[in-house]
Amino acid sequence: MSRFAASVHLVTTDGPAGRRGVTVSSACSVSDDPATLLVCLNTSSPDNARFEANGSFALNLLGKDNEALARAFAGEGKLAPDARFAKGEWHAEETGAPLLVSALAAFDCRLLESRIVATHRVMIGEVVGVRIGPRAPSLVYLDRGYHSL
Repeated sequence: MSRFAASVHLVTTDGPAGRRGVTVSSACSVSDDPATLLVCLNTSSPDNARFEANGSFALNLLGKDNEALARAFAGEGKLAPDARFAKGEWHAEETGAPLLVSALAAFDCRLLESRIVATHRVMIGEVVGVRIGPRAPSLVYLDRGYHSL
């Protein structure tokens, strides 16, 4: 799977279950009518249950200038969750999930379905809002490292 090049995203949530954000490369479009996205989260972290409990998430597409943020949300440096969010500028819209202002695009999603498949929670969300950011090279993950495209 390390040879599978993929865009890097931050998936975030906020609500009654608390705020959470993680770096993911397993995300994709499911449909454009209605606009629907799919995100996969590792079930080894019990904190990832917050996404389902909050019923919403944001998918923030990262550009090459966001590598430090991707590393922080992936757990490098062992930063506390609040310290991770302090590294970026955030905006909330309809669902309350944090949208990264510097993201190439940010999708505000209401959770439609969530189920466990092998080691991951697969979440499908209806896009209820989109924030378009700067046009810049994308951050991708390949061979266990970050690259720009």
